[in-house]
Amino acid sequence: MKRFLSFILTVLVLTAVMAVSTPGLLDKVRLGLDLKGGFEILYQASPMEKGQEITRASLIRTAESLEKRANVLGTSEPEVTTEGTDRIRLKIAGVTDEAEVRKKMKEPAQLTFRSAAPGDPEGTFSKVELVGSDFVENAATIGRDNLNNIEISIKVKDKDKFAEVTKRLLGQRLAIYLDDTLLSDPPVVRAVLTDGKASISGNYSLKEARELADTINLGALPLKLTEKYSQSVGATLGKQSLDETIRAGLVGSVIILLFMIIMYRIPGLVAGFALIVHTWLLILVFVLADFTLTLPGIAAFILGIGMAVDANIITNERIREEMRNGKSIMSSVKAGNKTSFRTVMDSNITTIIVAAVMFAFGTGAVKGFALILIVEILLSILTNLYFAHWMLGVLVKSGKLAKPKQFGVKESEISAL
Repeated sequence: MKRFLSFILTVLVLTAVMAVSTPGLLDKVRLGLDLKGGFEILYQASPMEKGQEITRASLIRTAESLEKRANVLGTSEPEVTTEGTDRIRLKIAGVTDEAEVRKKMKEPAQLTFRSAAPGDPEGTFSKVELVGSDFVENAATIGRDNLNNIEISIKVKDKDKFAEVTKRLLGQRLAIYLDDTLLSDPPVVRAVLTDGKASISGNYSLKEARELADTINLGALPLKLTEKYSQSVGATLGKQSLDETIRAGLVGSVIILLFMIIMYRIPGLVAGFALIVHTWLLILVFVLADFTLTLPGIAAFILGIGMAVDANIITNERIREEMRNGKSIMSSVKAGNKTSFRTVMDSNITTIIVAAVMFAFGTGAVKGFALILIVEILLSILTNLYFAHWMLGVLVKSGKLAKPKQFGVKESEISAL
């Protein structure tokens, strides 16, 4: 009786938790561009100047710069990824104005050091003295001065040019701009610098100093971006795809659950509950890990559900085979669970290996598909093997599953030992 009560309590608690939390979880799932609508651009990067090379650092920093620009657009969190040695893919969900996106993203970030030109209003700096390419690659580093204040050390390529600029602007301010945005309180040139090295100090926090140093380093590695491919997905089309996918998933799930119950009776009902728990856990993982749900992700989700259903069918068929051979209910369940476990695990492990290869060598949607499939299979092993087997074992040991017909097996099908 205690075993049966533990079974009932487990079902009731899980059902209550899923019923209460599911609506909130669904609202928190982050939708991708193909479901929410938006804009995607694939850029090819090339050096701004002849003789320069594209390094991994320059590609990553350029991607970071694109992400910052995309955030300014006020849309949902952009997805920026590097591909290969010279490509950057930008995905922004919720975009309504493609022209604005292209305008903001088209040109590389321009870092300039400016002084005040004659006639400039107070606090305005319009004369460009240095540009990003004047600085040595990765020259900006963070340290502390004699008073333990944070300072940023920089180094330029042309010492003579830097000496001329600092001599001419001695005692004046030299402002740092990214495009037309003033990055910090303009530092004052306090000495003529002839060795090509300088330090920028001020009331910076460590985070602000790191951001400024990263920006200067990015400015020293400007890359030209050429649009190679773009696609737009309207919000209406994305919502329609999501609605139709959910509708199809619900209909398919109901059909599967009915099939399992009709074919396998009570074990089918247990398997159906395990599938529901499996689906809920996957949504929970999506929210906690901040995964983005896309159409390839939904495809992986459906494939994983299909594999989970196969696992339950294999288990129940093995149990019924043992039962038809004349074994007892308990012996049939133990033998069926044991033999099916090996078969299902072999299938799942081989699929995980394939998905891992896809994740390692794929890009974009392929990586997303592979990652979700791996998570799906791991959850399937947890719920549709261990959890479902445990629930079935509890029912058998409690005496509530003691007749072959409760497994969908007729007495006439059982062979005498």
